[in-house]
Amino acid sequence: MPTELLSIQPGELKFPFELKKQISSSLRLVNSSENYVAFKVKTTSPKKYCVRPNTGIVLPQSSADVTVTMQAQREAPPDMQCKDKFLVQSVIAPVGSSPKDVSQELFNKEAGKEVHEAKLRVLYVSPPQPPSPITESSEEGLSPKMEAAVDNGDRHFPSLDPVKNALSTMTEERNSAIQQNIRLQQELVCCTVQGVIKCSGFSFLFVILVALLGMLVGYLLGG
Repeated sequence: MPTELLSIQPGELKFPFELKKQISSSLRLVNSSENYVAFKVKTTSPKKYCVRPNTGIVLPQSSADVTVTMQAQREAPPDMQCKDKFLVQSVIAPVGSSPKDVSQELFNKEAGKEVHEAKLRVLYVSPPQPPSPITESSEEGLSPKMEAAVDNGDRHFPSLDPVKNALSTMTEERNSAIQQNIRLQQELVCCTVQGVIKCSGFSFLFVILVALLGMLVGYLLGG
């Protein structure tokens, strides 16, 4: 809200209202003139708000920041509507003035001072809410199978059950095939060993018989 001396940004005070919590809002007073401008901030609820600084000097072609802090509130107003108002008064001050030179006499209209005034209203707004981890759209459009899979807030995915069953069956068949292959290898080894033993036994007996027969023949011929 512009005045002849100061431009006030923004033109209203917004507080993200929360119960039992101090909340601050800021104003910037812009002096676009070549004058020293003294300002004073007043409110209709001085016990409810703390203004720092509530008086001061804005140098030529300069600006000043004002912080308004609302005290913690125990209850919210009806419909979040606030009737509090702020008034920013400004007046030309002597060149070289400093904040300590600002007095009530500077804003005395009866003394012929030209005091400019700007009124500001107070708005309560809802504080920003954190985003929900699950949006409403994710709850919509569920198929009957998916809806049936929701139990006590937990979501299951029935489409994975056939895959798990198939993998389990394949694993059992693979293990059975491995065990059968091991048994066949063991039987083959046993058969081979037994065959070697049998062959070896037959050859040794045959040699003994041949040797005995040779000795018998030699004995007969010698006799």
